[in-house]
Amino acid sequence: MKELFSLRTVRKKILMLSKLAGLALIFSYILSTGLPVSEDASFLLWLGFVLLLVLGIDCFMGRFITKPIDKLNASAKRMAGLDFSVPCDIASADEFGDLSASLNTMAENLQQALARLEDANTQLERDVEKERLLLADRKELVDSLSHEMKTPLGIIRAYAEGLQDETDEAKKQKYTQTIVSEAERMNDLIVTLLDLSALESGAASLNISRFDFVELVETVAGRLLIDAPDTNFELQYDLPEQKIFVRTDRRRMEQVLDNLIVNAKKNISPGGVLRIEVTAKDRMLYFSVFNQGRPIPENELSKIWAKFYRDNRVEYSGSGLGLSIVAQILSMQNLPYGAENQTDGVRFYFSVPIAK
Repeated sequence: MKELFSLRTVRKKILMLSKLAGLALIFSYILSTGLPVSEDASFLLWLGFVLLLVLGIDCFMGRFITKPIDKLNASAKRMAGLDFSVPCDIASADEFGDLSASLNTMAENLQQALARLEDANTQLERDVEKERLLLADRKELVDSLSHEMKTPLGIIRAYAEGLQDETDEAKKQKYTQTIVSEAERMNDLIVTLLDLSALESGAASLNISRFDFVELVETVAGRLLIDAPDTNFELQYDLPEQKIFVRTDRRRMEQVLDNLIVNAKKNISPGGVLRIEVTAKDRMLYFSVFNQGRPIPENELSKIWAKFYRDNRVEYSGSGLGLSIVAQILSMQNLPYGAENQTDGVRFYFSVPIAK
């Protein structure tokens, strides 16, 4: 009951205000017509009350709607210019407050990312050869990061500006949800980029353990494919019935499987086949995932493992870092991996030594 009458959303605030305004108009009209004055005087009194009511509503809308939108718009403009020094200070318990908190979290993560990258640069500058390599990598990272940030930041700014003049509540909700979604996309991009940077720089070490690889594949595939509500493909799999143990980093190998299966699911043709295979031969375990769909151009096969690579024929989606993380994790362990075009799709694969 308390939640029903709470004003935690902008929609509820506006609906409550409209209802109160309607009641006030009715009450004022009844009161003015009942006064012992002439009809003209009664009308003038009621008109004066209506003007005061309009001014009051305008003041309320300015304080609880327009002012937060202006602050969000100003914050989005600063972030579009990569200025994260001033946080958005909206503390209301509604969508504007949630959006403000998301923007501040994103800004904090970006500041931490830039600070860590700067610390790494300072460390690498002690060696002349490392400094030369660092400058080349840093330019590539900044160019790629700037390019990746422009789209979500542009969307955030456009939708924040759209909120200023939009009166339709459904569209306002949609705009707000889009801004939050893009903020979360940027946050995921930074977290993933930090993880990849830690792997590349050696700051992240592997936690080697012995585990059943078949069970791990079943767990990851079940979570990503079998329980997916938007399934529009045929799942095929060929897994050994017996346990097969390997000795590697379980969490990182789960990350590898996540990225390869998600990549296959994202690029499969509607109604196509997604096939997962695990085989064992000569003390080696072989994993592969095949998705039926368009092949990768042969001149692009060597580029798919690079940071921020995306197929230009596919609509903007994801961070472009998934396959880079796969390549880095497998390379750190000297595990063979690759991708190849087949008759009607693409197959990704890698192999791991079987543990005794």
